[in-house]
Amino acid sequence: MKLKAFDLGKQASAGDVIYDALRDAIIRGEIEEGEPLRQDTIAQMFNVSRIPVREAMQRLEAQGLVLSERYKGVVVASLSHDQITEIFQFRALVEPTVIELAVPLMSEESLKAAQHYCDAFAAETDPLRWGDLNRDFHTALYKDSDKKFFLTMIDKTNDLVERYVRLVLYLTQGMRSAIEEHQAILDACKARKPELAAELTRQHIDQAGKALVGYLRDHHR
Repeated sequence: MKLKAFDLGKQASAGDVIYDALRDAIIRGEIEEGEPLRQDTIAQMFNVSRIPVREAMQRLEAQGLVLSERYKGVVVASLSHDQITEIFQFRALVEPTVIELAVPLMSEESLKAAQHYCDAFAAETDPLRWGDLNRDFHTALYKDSDKKFFLTMIDKTNDLVERYVRLVLYLTQGMRSAIEEHQAILDACKARKPELAAELTRQHIDQAGKALVGYLRDHHR
């Protein structure tokens, strides 16, 4: 199991740190779907009792990143094609709304941050960094909407599909399209065109979802 472990024997927030470590490893694809998460093993890795591990597992299950299976225990969750399609349909409804609300309120600081992440995403050669930079880019454009519930839900749905998106970006020509689409969305924001930014965001998400499901059907499962 690929997992960054720490000695948390005397840490009060052991459950939070274990949760963050497991969540990051799952999202990055370092723990594969279907792989069992042994509570005893994880507790030993972090030098804690099973209690904070169990708390972390419960939080991960509530987010849909792991599930409890009979005879197997807790395993990393996998998504069906229909589930992935539904997640992208949800994103295509919510994220355009959020960016349309954000554009009139968007600060120059947010636009500069978005351009920084856009450029960094385009220049990055490490696939493990693509997911973080992609999310940083979109977050910079959405945060001025101040729609905290929407932003939380967007973050959770991205957690569910990020490992699949990174796979497709790495194995296909998806990076080139994503780079161009990111810049087009950002240019619409800079021009203060909320409806255009919303439509470009919808297209960006819709095309990414279709490409992902199409690739998985052809090459994986």
